[in-house]
Amino acid sequence: MNELETYTRSVAKQAKEASRKLAVATGNQKNEWLRLSASRLREQTSQIITENQKDLAKAPDYGQTEAQIDRLRLTEERIEGIAKALEEVAVLQDPIGDVIGSQARPNGLMVTQVRVPLGVVFFIYESRPNVTADAAALCVKSGNAVILRGGKEAFHSNIAIYKLLKSTLIEQGLPEHAVQLVETTDRDAVGHFLTMNDQIDVTIPRGGKSLIERVASEATMPVIKHFDGVCHVYVDESADLEMATKILINSKCHRPGVCNATESFLVHSAIADKFLPMAGAALVEQGVEVRGDKKVCEKIPSAIQATDEDYRTEYLALTISAKVVENIDDAISHINEYGSHHTDAIVTTNLNASRQFTAEVDSAAVIVNASTRFNDGGEFGLGAEIGISTDKFHARGPCGLKELTSYKYIAHGNGQIR
Repeated sequence: MNELETYTRSVAKQAKEASRKLAVATGNQKNEWLRLSASRLREQTSQIITENQKDLAKAPDYGQTEAQIDRLRLTEERIEGIAKALEEVAVLQDPIGDVIGSQARPNGLMVTQVRVPLGVVFFIYESRPNVTADAAALCVKSGNAVILRGGKEAFHSNIAIYKLLKSTLIEQGLPEHAVQLVETTDRDAVGHFLTMNDQIDVTIPRGGKSLIERVASEATMPVIKHFDGVCHVYVDESADLEMATKILINSKCHRPGVCNATESFLVHSAIADKFLPMAGAALVEQGVEVRGDKKVCEKIPSAIQATDEDYRTEYLALTISAKVVENIDDAISHINEYGSHHTDAIVTTNLNASRQFTAEVDSAAVIVNASTRFNDGGEFGLGAEIGISTDKFHARGPCGLKELTSYKYIAHGNGQIR
């Protein structure tokens, strides 16, 4: 066994042992750890920003785009946001021990279904140091030990936040290895962890498509996947066009580099002549490049001809594809074929249209008359999220505390035998 194998095996074993101890930690212990960590983040803001500057200085060397650099950057305001997110998790109900259901059997046996932690979570993510705190908070609150593998582009920022979290775990009497950060940038480390299904219960990758495909192909344990966010806004023939324009602009431009930003919009042919010039002008004003079909290019002079690949692309930038469809059936077919089953929205005043769209669009979140940006753990009332799953098993959509649990059956008897 080489040095890297020895290191990764040690981290995984420490996480497994910590998960057993964490499973019996009290809710008060976990909440006090979250509040103390939030306080320390505020106290150490300047030190964390100093470490973050080291990462920002290297970002061009790693070929980071402007959107990726924005994700990487920490400011006083963003660190305050991280601290508040920890405090918000602290006030959420602890799911561990919740009784999902119970029944008394005819023989007197009492059978109860109870929430329990998953165990050890191996979490892989890229370029967003705030995720270090978010993931740790959700995993520990839900009774799971977590092994964090951040991207090399955020290495110094992640180390600074991790050291803070580890020190506060020790202060609160929680197992210090409940949160561990992989302190090597060697890509082979990930491969070693993915073989350890005897120590790691679930892997959650959060990043680019190539990362997720690699994890899905190599993992020997269950994976909760977060694939592309090729999200759509469909503007139906009955839509309020001013509302539709506002929703489209917010969905695309609020934060174009995130997974729930809209990458494509579809317009019913009956209102295309009126809506496309409105939408085009608003998008161009925001600096968005439109790639559309023939009708879109006719009505939006700056638009360029879209290729089939454009409709499958997660741009994560100020670029959007567009298409005119004959009816809602065509819109739904297009979304189910070209989308990534992440988030799709309809703008309509027709109740039947909204019902059909929400029933037939096969996505983790389907939204009526609102921005795709609302598919978010905080906005959906889950608190911070560890990711947005496009899977159907074991979790789908924003993954908060409950999505990081499983359950066990506990049966109480008084001598029954079968």
